[in-house]
Amino acid sequence: MLLSHGGEPARAAGPVARRTVEQVLALASDEASRAGGRTHGSGSLWADAGCPEPGALWGLCPGGGDRVYRTVVDTDGPAYRCDCPGREGPCEHVLGLLLLCASGDPALRAGGAAPEWARAWLEGRRPSGAGESGGTGDAGSPAVGTATGASGPADREAAARRAARRAERITGGAQELEQRLTDLLRGGLAAADRPDHGLWEETAARMVDAQAPGLAARVRELEAVAASGAGWPVRLLEACALLHLLDAAWLRRERLPAPLAATVRTRVGLTVPAEGPPVRDRWLVLAQQDSPDGTLVTRRIWLYGQESGRTTLLLSFGAAGRAPALCLVVGSTIDAEITPFPGGGRLRGDLGERFGTPTEEALPPPGGTPADATGAYGRALHDDPWLDAWPVTLRDVIPVPLEGGWQLVGASDGSALPLTATALSRAGLWKLVAFAGGRPVSVFGECGHRGFDPLAAWSPHTAAEGDRRTKARDAEAWDLDTAGIVALT
Repeated sequence: MLLSHGGEPARAAGPVARRTVEQVLALASDEASRAGGRTHGSGSLWADAGCPEPGALWGLCPGGGDRVYRTVVDTDGPAYRCDCPGREGPCEHVLGLLLLCASGDPALRAGGAAPEWARAWLEGRRPSGAGESGGTGDAGSPAVGTATGASGPADREAAARRAARRAERITGGAQELEQRLTDLLRGGLAAADRPDHGLWEETAARMVDAQAPGLAARVRELEAVAASGAGWPVRLLEACALLHLLDAAWLRRERLPAPLAATVRTRVGLTVPAEGPPVRDRWLVLAQQDSPDGTLVTRRIWLYGQESGRTTLLLSFGAAGRAPALCLVVGSTIDAEITPFPGGGRLRGDLGERFGTPTEEALPPPGGTPADATGAYGRALHDDPWLDAWPVTLRDVIPVPLEGGWQLVGASDGSALPLTATALSRAGLWKLVAFAGGRPVSVFGECGHRGFDPLAAWSPHTAAEGDRRTKARDAEAWDLDTAGIVALT
């Protein structure tokens, strides 16, 4: 029998507008669900999928072993049903189908007849089938709220019970994962990089069944580590240790400080909405970076609050070949409200109301030496031990060649940070080297255990007050604004 993820009283009459990628991802209950949805937004993961009529979607998605999950969606609402174990909001299969529709993926066949199980559910949602009870049209199935949900006491109590049941499933999954990691280490890592080694995907499927998409994503990352070339056993052991740490933290979450417990919930994939009063500030746009992720493009925008001294990250998404909706000009300053998300050092934020028009900013944020940057990253690990990098600004650093790469050396104390392999592969590295010209510059980027990834730079001789003609000439040569900032992504 199909397990209900949601529903609403009846299908609306008339044409249904296609949601954008951003609108689809906004339906996700947490970041891990968004990641799972982005993964399943690729037609290659579906055995079959179709759009038999406007506003209706169905699909068959292979799971672990011989399982095949059946998903059907009424896009007006949306209402949906899937027989995967997910319960918390729209599952990754529902999000994946909606993303196939939003991106116009040819894997989603238009027209044609839907399978009997999908057709019966869709027909049951029409007014004649729903009747006055407000049900989904499925005999014996309870009516469930739409994606937005209701706010009455009964709904809150039901939500609390669902959350408790999901926590129990995640606990079971974490215990199973602990045993699998133990077995892997006892048996040795030698066979873990074989192409036919089925441990990773089968284990990830078990974590999906346990409703822990965050754990599933980390298990899939282990497969990439095992195929990463020379030295992979050391990297795999490190990744397994971090995964064990996350398992242990979840199983002992009641003993953790509240901020760290919130981070653990986020990392395993539980719902963590933006919360607390919004922070209004004048936010300097530090960097904007687009990264392809399967059929989607993820846009990361870094902002710095001039009064709060807070650095925050905005995420936006777009279908492959299409720019994400949110776009801010690097070097500009916006007057806006941002609501932070809990956990993970409260880096990520949700952009709210904006006031006035953007203006130019002349100076970079206050920064420090490379030694200060590594210290800041170390302190951030106290709040989130699974953090790959931390945003920092380096003041007065010079790009210097390093055997096999480059490093940024502090002009004042000689401390240095090597650049990451990602930075070395981008054209922005040579832009930074030429921009600095052997002189100290300020650089914003992400500092982590793999090194420093530069995202933007300022040259003091252009940022400082001085000859306007010199500043204008430099801006034209480097496609800068008059603040002297250059994007390195």
